[in-house]
Formats: sequence, structure tokens, C-alpha cells
Amino acid sequence: MVTEFVLLGLSETWEVQLVFFVFFLLLCMATLFINILTLSAIFRCRHLSDSPMFFLLGHLAFLDLCLSSFATPRSLFDFLAQHHVISFHGCMAQIFFLHLFGGSEMLLLVAMAIDRYVAISHPLHYATLMNRRHCMGLVLACWTASWAGGLLHATVQLGFIINAPFCGPNQVDSFFCDLPLIITLACTDTYPLEVMMITNSGIMSLVTFVGLLLSYGFILYTIRSRGASERSTKAASTCTSHLIVVTMYFGPIMFIYLRPYARFMIDKVLSVFYMAVTPLLNPTIYALKNKEMKAALGNLLARLSGQVH
Repeated sequence: MVTEFVLLGLSETWEVQLVFFVFFLLLCMATLFINILTLSAIFRCRHLSDSPMFFLLGHLAFLDLCLSSFATPRSLFDFLAQHHVISFHGCMAQIFFLHLFGGSEMLLLVAMAIDRYVAISHPLHYATLMNRRHCMGLVLACWTASWAGGLLHATVQLGFIINAPFCGPNQVDSFFCDLPLIITLACTDTYPLEVMMITNSGIMSLVTFVGLLLSYGFILYTIRSRGASERSTKAASTCTSHLIVVTMYFGPIMFIYLRPYARFMIDKVLSVFYMAVTPLLNPTIYALKNKEMKAALGNLLARLSGQVH
């Protein structure tokens, strides 16, 4: 029985491995920096932490930190090593945390869509409906559902895959353990495992994504029907940034998890995108699209620079 897996990484050439090492190192450092900076800017500024939108954005930054911390740092050592080995239990742990944090982020994006819907459709009652207490209740409900739903989601998938027989080969054509790749290595009929993966990950992602698209489409239609103004332009810009984040997150996941048998070279690019690139782009898009966020980040950087000098 297989007790470890060999991660083939992104290339077999040593020179290319070094290039990927530098790329992932810079990516990892930038992700940690921008997400920690976003968290600090939001929760150090009273007017931002009191805003439901930024309060939820802070939790998105926290989840992005989690997503970028359990697989990407380990890959840095693999890029410099000659033999990229991960234990069976370590591989299962990567799958578990990927779906736990990924499921949590899905539900958090739903909560952010609810916040934007209330803000656009009921602007006069927004302060009452989404005050700090209600917002914290929404986040608490989201986190409770996230941990319970994410735990159930990850446990169901692990319950199927961890009991499957693995007798070889044990080579995973990626830089981390991903469920579609591990399923193909099982020494059994993989059809039930493929159906489980499509149902539990693919269809759930598709339904959530379509629901978010419809909700933001309705919000943008509401904004357009009220005519052009500075406030409506700002709201449309915020919703557009949300749509960019949603599309970047769900697009690669659906492409990989809704195809039960076919595997393409682009899968590696997409896996790098949703594991390493998206956690960096999420706060970057929000910071660049929002004047208040840019001002808060500028003030925080100036304060940190003053303390250093």
C-alpha cells in the first residue's frame, strides 16, 4: 500500500524549478504582506471596522492567509529538493484544508453579496439592517456555517478517498495534493469517486457561482435603473470588483472539478492561480478599487515607515 506520494511539481528542469522558487517566494511574501496589511488597516481604523463591507473584507483577507499558508510555503522547499515526497496523511491533510478554507470562502462571498444587496436595494434602511451587531451576527452565522459546512464537505470527500486502496503509482502531477489527481491514482473503479467529487465540489461551486452572478446582475440592474450619480458609480465599481473576485475564484475551480476524466496542461496553471495567485489578487483588487481602503493603507504604511525611521 502507498504510504507516500511524489509531487512532480511544475517542471522537471532544475533551472525552471529555480525560477518557480523565486516566483513562489515573491508571491508568498507579497500575499502575506498585503493580506496582513489589509487586516491591520481595517481593524485599526474604527470607521472601516464599523463598515459591514470592510468588516467582511477583513475576514476574506484572513481566509486568503489560510489558503496560502498550508501548501504554497511547503512547495518552496520542494522546488529546491531533488525528491518531492509527501506522506499519505500529509496529502490527505492538504486536501482537507483546501476544501475547508475553500468552502468557507464560498460562503463568505455569499455574505458579501447579501451585504451589497441590502446596501443597494435598501439604502435608507442599510444602517439599521446592517449595523455592527447584525453584521457580526451575519459573520458569525457565516463562520458557523463555514466551519460546519466546510467540515462536512471536506470530511465527506476524505471519507471516500482515504478508504480507497492505493497500491501504486504514487506520482502526483502537481505541486500539492489535489483531489482530482489523487482519485486517478486509486487502485479501484474511480467512477463513484468521480461522481462524489463532481457532486460535492463541482456542482456546489457551479450553483453558488450562478447564484452570485444572478444576485450581482440584479444589483447592477437596480443601480442602472436609478440613473447615473456619484453614489451609484461607486456602488457599481464595488460590485464590479466583487464580480472579478468571484469569477477569479470560481472559474478555475469549476473548470477542474466539473471534468471527471479529462486532464489538460492548463490544469497546472489554474491550480497555481486559485492556490497562490487569487489570495494575493483578492485584497489587491479591493484596495485599488476603493478610495477609503487606499487611504487607510497609505496611512498605515506611513505610520509604519515613521516607526522604522
